[in-house]
Amino acid sequence: MEAIALLLVFGIIVILAIFFYFVPFLLWISAQVSGVRISLIQLFLMRIRKVPPQIIVRGMIEAHKAGLKNITRDELEAHYLAGGHVERVVHALVSASKANIDLGFQMATAIDLAGRDVFEAVQMSVNPKVIDTPPVTAVAKDGIQLIAKARVTVRANIRQLVGGAGEDTVLARVGEGIVSSIGSSESHKQVLENPDSISKLVLKKGLDSGTAFEILSIDIADIDIGKNIGATLQMDQAQADKNIAQAKAEERRAMAIALEQEMKAKAQEARAKVIEAEAEVPKAMAEAFRSGNLGIMDYYRMKNVEADTAMRESIAKPTAKPEK
Repeated sequence: MEAIALLLVFGIIVILAIFFYFVPFLLWISAQVSGVRISLIQLFLMRIRKVPPQIIVRGMIEAHKAGLKNITRDELEAHYLAGGHVERVVHALVSASKANIDLGFQMATAIDLAGRDVFEAVQMSVNPKVIDTPPVTAVAKDGIQLIAKARVTVRANIRQLVGGAGEDTVLARVGEGIVSSIGSSESHKQVLENPDSISKLVLKKGLDSGTAFEILSIDIADIDIGKNIGATLQMDQAQADKNIAQAKAEERRAMAIALEQEMKAKAQEARAKVIEAEAEVPKAMAEAFRSGNLGIMDYYRMKNVEADTAMRESIAKPTAKPEK
């Protein structure tokens, strides 16, 4: 009998546990006390649809207490089944209502399903966020490099959160604006003396167009002087010109050496021909003696002429002065 009683008690406990799991009675009481009208059957059907009743009921209670009358149970369930964060959406709607921000349920759920934190976006609309840009390097017209850092104060644009660009796009556009502003300055001294001119010029460009943010201000936090790019470029150009001139001079020298070698070769060839011709002279003279065309007296007269010519050449040459 005792075993049967124990089994009966255990069975009753199991049945009650299953009943209260599928029919959250305490949660229903909490909803009724808070003024949210929901039936036990609806809570039971949430369990069947695999929707946590706690999340839906707590969201309805929070919305009801905040005065949001247009949020229904079906909408919260549909958003949960779509993969959204019900609690985050309800928190965002309550915060937007208290801050007088125009944010509807459809817009909030769309932002949440787009992968953005809608509650953080509402908080950023109330309390703007400051984004620090990485160091931006730019060169003024006088060739001096400047390294600038800026702080961008942005506020979330609720209407542009779906499909709007993120922080990376804002930082890229701000960096591009800083580079353009510094690059248009005549001197780096002007930028150092008046850094707020960069902020004013960048703000005029409407860099927040098509983004999920509204740029409130751009403040230059720091500017450092970098390299003298102009002088470096001039030095590189001068070195390049020097290398080109040296290459051309080397080319001319090589051509001159080749021409000199060619002239020496021609001179040696001519000298060889002269030597060859001189070698033929004795043969011709011997042949002339044998044939009777040249006599002894003719030969002596030729030798006298050669001797007289050599004497005249030696007299015509200047003599070297003796060293003292």
